[in-house]
Amino acid sequence: MDHGPTTAKWQEPKDQKTKAGYGKFLRPKTFYDIFMEEQGIPVYREIGVRRVQDLPLKPWKRMGGNGTFIQLLGTEGLWGCYVVEVPGAGALNAERHLYEEMVLVVEGRGSTEVWTEGNGKKLTFEWQRGSLFSIPINAHHRIVNATRSPALLLAGTTAPNAMNLYSNTDFIFNCPYSFKDRFDPTDDYYKPREEISPDPLRGLAMRQTNIIPDIISCELPLDNRRSPGYRRIEPHMTGNNFYLWIGQHENGRYSKAHAHGSAAVLICLTGKGYTYTWPATLGQTPWKDGKGELVKRQDYEPVGMVSAAPMGGNWFHAHFGTSKESLRLTAWFGPNAPGRERGRPGEQHIDYGAIDIKEGGSAVPYYDEDPYLRKEYEATLKQEGIVSRMDDSLYRKP
Repeated sequence: MDHGPTTAKWQEPKDQKTKAGYGKFLRPKTFYDIFMEEQGIPVYREIGVRRVQDLPLKPWKRMGGNGTFIQLLGTEGLWGCYVVEVPGAGALNAERHLYEEMVLVVEGRGSTEVWTEGNGKKLTFEWQRGSLFSIPINAHHRIVNATRSPALLLAGTTAPNAMNLYSNTDFIFNCPYSFKDRFDPTDDYYKPREEISPDPLRGLAMRQTNIIPDIISCELPLDNRRSPGYRRIEPHMTGNNFYLWIGQHENGRYSKAHAHGSAAVLICLTGKGYTYTWPATLGQTPWKDGKGELVKRQDYEPVGMVSAAPMGGNWFHAHFGTSKESLRLTAWFGPNAPGRERGRPGEQHIDYGAIDIKEGGSAVPYYDEDPYLRKEYEATLKQEGIVSRMDDSLYRKP
């Protein structure tokens, strides 16, 4: 919070009709906003991007590679993101930090070394395109490129949460504390674990593993919550609060529209497609109601991104795969997991994004959605030479 010196003079209201304060003002920069600007690399702020591979990169002295920050609309203050290029046959600078970090390998092959303060033992694991791994909070780590070509990494962090709380980068990057409950440097710490169990809150498929060698082609269990044949898994990694999942829609099918607040960013892994998103205040049928111009659209292919609720508040959104390949996505939320919103402990809660509106949730049944969605989708598939698998029965009220 900005409580620095000011030259302005306080003026108390002189009557009972005048209100104190400016009334209107510009939103101030957060500590994390200022930190990003000081790094000397671009800060990308939009609803999404078709491919992160196309974003401009500039030399990032602190990291030792080229990079750019990605702060999609609606994620401000909730979690941070960046892409960084690891030099060919080189490495990024070793670092540690008091925030969580998830890394998706966009391009390249290499290894990562991880160790703790006062412990000379280093754990080393290898990664490739499609690998997803987590760096334990405040553990030293160094990322090494194994090839002569640059590698590209996409990272999600809780840096905004930590920096906006402590407002001190020296503490964030130089604190000697070791989180022994988060990182035990045993030889199997980065051994992939494929066992599936129900997550303790919502009972959805979960893998407790600190690395997944290939999230592009890994097996996903059947889920059915978003579309017929939908598959999904939640990786829980290094004791993080950073929440994410990996999901897949069968080709020729699209998700139900559903609403929730800001935080979720979807990242395309396979196939191609687009997302429509609109404020819940516009209702379930914005085109039918003459408000289609207020709906936002983002097209993507691997590795593109879109903010599901880009302007704060609840937004409806739906995701459409438009290729012969299944649309596989990973969704990153930072430390803002659905079902873990603020509330009284023990209070009854529901998986609202997967439950239809008529049953108390926020999902729109296909038979109640805006007719424009199906009409446009089927026209797009026809242009691509793909057969729609959205059966007529999905659009009939039970």
